[in-house]
Amino acid sequence: MPFPFTLPTTSSLSFPDFYTSATHPSLPLSATTHRGVLRDILKKHKRLPPASQPSNLFSVLSALNAYIPYLFALDAGLGGRSIAGEEVDVVLVRDLEVEWRPTLSASLPGREASRVKLKSLESELCFVLLCAAEVHALLARSQLYTLYNATMPTTEQRVTAIAAAMRHFLDANAVCGYLVSRVQQWATPSGAVDISVPVLSALGELTIAEATLITVLKDDPYPGVVLEDRNKQSKDWMFKSVDIPKVRAHLFARLCLSAAEHAAKAQAMLSSAGKVDEGLVRYVDDLRRTARGKACRFLGIDAELAGKTGEGIAWVRGARRELGFQSIGKEEEKKGSAFSKLKKDWAEKREDRKVEKGGDWGTDGGKFEEGRVLEMLERKWVKMNDTVGVQLIPPSEPLLASMPSGREYHTPKPYITPGLDEDVISRMRAPPDPSDSGFKGDEDDSNDEDEQKSSPVGAFPGTKGEYSGGTTYY
Repeated sequence: MPFPFTLPTTSSLSFPDFYTSATHPSLPLSATTHRGVLRDILKKHKRLPPASQPSNLFSVLSALNAYIPYLFALDAGLGGRSIAGEEVDVVLVRDLEVEWRPTLSASLPGREASRVKLKSLESELCFVLLCAAEVHALLARSQLYTLYNATMPTTEQRVTAIAAAMRHFLDANAVCGYLVSRVQQWATPSGAVDISVPVLSALGELTIAEATLITVLKDDPYPGVVLEDRNKQSKDWMFKSVDIPKVRAHLFARLCLSAAEHAAKAQAMLSSAGKVDEGLVRYVDDLRRTARGKACRFLGIDAELAGKTGEGIAWVRGARRELGFQSIGKEEEKKGSAFSKLKKDWAEKREDRKVEKGGDWGTDGGKFEEGRVLEMLERKWVKMNDTVGVQLIPPSEPLLASMPSGREYHTPKPYITPGLDEDVISRMRAPPDPSDSGFKGDEDDSNDEDEQKSSPVGAFPGTKGEYSGGTTYY
């Protein structure tokens, strides 16, 4: 976790073809220049290998932050609103036409979704802001990656990474909340699933669920214990046992239940949105399961700390059921075959390789990692219960039915629309240079490369992707 969003790409656009301003003639051209920079960076970002993309996210965010104020300036000028105390007049020449490639819409396996043609400044603004929200979510993902890779972070590094990830999640949530309120005012929908109300609302719920879960992660020692246990470079086990501090178990359980409720809302919204990327739908469901599993685990820890080991085991087994895993009972351990153990070890190694490569790790919403924690606790508590104080293990179903309500932790903050500085606005009173057509970038505007990547190798001359003796790129 979080979800590995793919950033959208877009076609070229020249605002002077669609807008003109008598008060600030350079505004459309300046907006075109900053948009050209963003388009160029998005195309280059898409071609980077997955391991190199996280380090390029700040460049994408910088380009977005530079372009977005110009979009709001054009929007204010069309609406007759002042900017930085100046009256800005923007006149529509003809309907804006632009294309964006959606990344949250469902598409055929191995193929990208086709570009969507949009015909309004509103749609352009929404796609750009959605891209900004996704960049914030990916930055949070890159921060959390430091907690799961091979190098064990220090306590200070862990706190810093979690705090930075939380800020990015809340920033993404603020953008999604603003987009929902804006799109709800449209008379007719744009036709793009990515910027529809259900999808934007689902992303808002998803980001607040993620922010709530990492609030718990900050003080949850058990994932670190599992990470320490499988860290081949660690030698601490030779001279000391892992210190597991006590946690505020009941409070953490309610926070996890709140995250599960937000994820459930996101899941319901995505189901009503139409054709949405199946990977995102699965991720939201897995995150909901993980949050409920964590809540059960903390309630089990609370029971075990109170001396109710049998009830704690029941909670842990209920948590594994929430995740969709089988419980580790005595009967299962006795009849467990070598093949099942080999299959489990292979699954763990595959997940570890995903973390090492930094690609699609965590696409299960943390479900697999939580399963490891639950397995460790169940084995430990069952052994204690069998040897020290034998207690009856109650069924899990009544406990799951008696779970408390969730407790909110974050208050969503409003999105503050960025504006241009006074000196920038004043400079745009000057007419543009007739020879200046705006930044074009190094990337062409064709779909050829994208189609070639997503098209199979043709068997006959004239088909896309045909083999002609050279190198075919995908």
